[in-house]
Amino acid sequence: AIGHEPDTPLVDLAADVRAATPTDAAKRVVPDVHEEVRLLGHQRDRLRSTASARLATEQQWLAGIRGRPVLTDPGVLVRDRAAQVITLRDQVRRHAAARLDGAATDLDHARARVAALSPAATLARGYAVVQTASGTVVRDAEQTGSGDQLAVRLAGGRLDVTVD
Repeated sequence: AIGHEPDTPLVDLAADVRAATPTDAAKRVVPDVHEEVRLLGHQRDRLRSTASARLATEQQWLAGIRGRPVLTDPGVLVRDRAAQVITLRDQVRRHAAARLDGAATDLDHARARVAALSPAATLARGYAVVQTASGTVVRDAEQTGSGDQLAVRLAGGRLDVTVD
């Protein structure tokens, strides 16, 4: 509220600031030009400093990115991965070949054991299987008597014999 009266108007009670004279009110409403110029200069300097710092940071980041090998030669990643794939492929091939060789050796040993234990191999070494006419295998000479008909199985065929 503006006025020269000693009484207090109601507006003075609601106002945030009271000015005693119109000149005082004008001074409070209109800012000081020199102070405003000084504040603007200070804000401009801060803005310039902040922008320069941000620009310097971004330039460092960009220089770091440009210096990375993948950007200087993008094929380096592909070549590295290709070399890894070739190495892994060779390892898998060697491992698979070793496993197959081991399995082949195991199979050869199993075949040899089966062949050694087979009745045909036993017959091939000169042994024979003697059976009675009913097909019972003769394990002892006392199982037969004179005149009994026997079948003798050999590696190369069969003989019908009579016990003397």
